[in-house]
Amino acid sequence: MGSPVVHWELMSKDPAKVSAFYEKIFDWKIQHIPENDYRLVETGGEGGINGGILKPQREGPWPGNMLFYIDVDDLAVYRKKIIAAGGEIHVEEQEVPGMGAFSLFTDPEGRMMGLWKRAQ
Repeated sequence: MGSPVVHWELMSKDPAKVSAFYEKIFDWKIQHIPENDYRLVETGGEGGINGGILKPQREGPWPGNMLFYIDVDDLAVYRKKIIAAGGEIHVEEQEVPGMGAFSLFTDPEGRMMGLWKRAQ
């Protein structure tokens, strides 16, 4: 039996900007909790994993190059949305035989993420 992912966090220099980027593209619901200086992210969908976006309380390097895959129904449509919102595509589309296909992109802060479309 494995250990499932149950939460994720993005460390950000500008949490409001990064939150707006992900809300615009994926329709995530992001609630700012000012007293904790934290943004709670509800990704929605069945089986989705929720997370948070925050600005670290100290200066210095943080392990911020986090990669996770976001399930979408059309890779091309989401690549266009990402570019329009200020992101950059690094892998247009690559097939994983028998499983699906993916694209890789970076958000406006250079954080690498993946789009995933399951095989039909």
